[in-house]
Amino acid sequence: MHNRGAEHRKQRLAEGLREEIGAILEGELADPRVGLAHVTEVHLAPDGKSATILVAVDAEDEDPAATLAALTSARGFIRLQVAHRLGLRQAPDLHFRLDKAEQLESRIDELLQRTKKRR
Repeated sequence: MHNRGAEHRKQRLAEGLREEIGAILEGELADPRVGLAHVTEVHLAPDGKSATILVAVDAEDEDPAATLAALTSARGFIRLQVAHRLGLRQAPDLHFRLDKAEQLESRIDELLQRTKKRR
């Protein structure tokens, strides 16, 4: 029973992190390198002390590496804001990674269309 409660808390925290970091990315970061980015997933470590945030960059003219660098440099600000908004004594350490699932999905779709045309 204790495990189920801890797992539920971990899921709620991950969802809260996703929502709050998404809100911060939408309008509160002044860094122009961030561009059109959004949070796709949050993976929380089993101990809850660190979180991996998967971020997708929407615009094709945006540089994903620059967006990732901007998010990494703003990590302290984002962590402080998340701790304040979610009422956490200590927010997890944030690690940002690019989510390449959308790129892979479009590539797979493209390959499937090619095979359909050949038939």
